[in-house]
Amino acid sequence: MLTEYDIIFRLFFAAFLGGLIGLEREKHSQPAGLRTHIILAIGSAIAMCISINLSMQFHTSATNGDPERLAAQVISGIGFLGAGAIFRYGTGVKGLTTASSLWTTAIIGLAVGAGYFNIGVGATVLVLFVLIGLDIFEKQYLRGSATRTVYIKGNDRPRFVEEVKGLLSQFNISIKSVNFSKDIQNNEIEIETITKVLYDQDLDRIIGAVSRVEGIVKFKVS
Repeated sequence: MLTEYDIIFRLFFAAFLGGLIGLEREKHSQPAGLRTHIILAIGSAIAMCISINLSMQFHTSATNGDPERLAAQVISGIGFLGAGAIFRYGTGVKGLTTASSLWTTAIIGLAVGAGYFNIGVGATVLVLFVLIGLDIFEKQYLRGSATRTVYIKGNDRPRFVEEVKGLLSQFNISIKSVNFSKDIQNNEIEIETITKVLYDQDLDRIIGAVSRVEGIVKFKVS
């Protein structure tokens, strides 16, 4: 059986590995950050340790003791945390990466709790490489895009909407949906669009170009 000192060491080790992953998520201002990943790693590690001890403690009276039972419940139960980290943003979904890191952190905690320290370290290194290294690679070479809401308000005149849409397309801004509203009394039109904007896009240039369109009253990108 594992001694209390063995369990405490494994809990601290799991907390350290979970904290490394959580720190990266915290830097990206994700809903599940440093504290969430640390607590998750500790909880899954202690579940694994107790599961091992219980199966050994009662193996004489209960021949069907299985140390995998608590671990299986951790893996299936972590879904509620992952679901809480996922939310809709415009036409897209954010938080899938954080939800995946939460689930994997739980597995790392189980591995450390079972005594597989090298596997836990190796998995942590791989996760950090995916979160940090591939993020840099995607932004530099794959030119990923972000979902942004573009709000434009201007004087209603002929071809105003066409000019705005044409200008956005010049900057490779993909329009996914458009909502229009018109103030008849003030002869103003409001345009709200859900767009895909490249990560390396110069937003200052876009704002400057749109501001030069005749009749623009307000322009906002969020």
